[in-house]
Amino acid sequence: MSNDAETLLVRLRGGDAGAFAELVDQHGPSMLRVVRDYVATREQAEDVVQETWVAVLRGIDRFEGRSSLRTWIFSILINIAKRQGMAERRYAATAARVATGGTVDPTRFRDFGDALPGHWKEPPAPFPDTPEGSLLSHELLNVANTGLARLPERQREVVRLRDVLGFSAEEVSSMLEISAGNQRVLLHRGRAAVRQELEDYLGARP
Repeated sequence: MSNDAETLLVRLRGGDAGAFAELVDQHGPSMLRVVRDYVATREQAEDVVQETWVAVLRGIDRFEGRSSLRTWIFSILINIAKRQGMAERRYAATAARVATGGTVDPTRFRDFGDALPGHWKEPPAPFPDTPEGSLLSHELLNVANTGLARLPERQREVVRLRDVLGFSAEEVSSMLEISAGNQRVLLHRGRAAVRQELEDYLGARP
């Protein structure tokens, strides 16, 4: 743990309201984005985040520092959302969207009897590094977000935590209580599906 993190932890345990406000400012927006993967409305997401902060304040003296404070907070957040049954309700809606399309053709990956099972047979073509490509960046971000929303719940969780919020593979495995191998597979498949959305969009442009 860094010196800044240790200082913040000491302040939190001492009841420093300013330290808590710093923590909310630092992580609150990201927490809302994560919770929206489990709930249908912003109001529900805010309720989950609020309950998480209450749990953090009540449990801060028991935090042992085995993970970063950020990882610990997000683990609490995800567990609260799941315990309330929000993930299951969200999954049903996600499954319906996935059924309409947006997945990657499985023939584009190597078979499990291959030396590199699950990897691309031919890597996706890179996006062109041109002025037009730069102008497309905002459009592509919207397309990527759409692709992320179409993913099955677990793939979406992993991709958002890894690629949007920047958690490490070890942190994500710990937070979601999945094996390192499962985390890699979910990340690979999720990234591939989002990449497919982008390829389809670019291919459809005149």
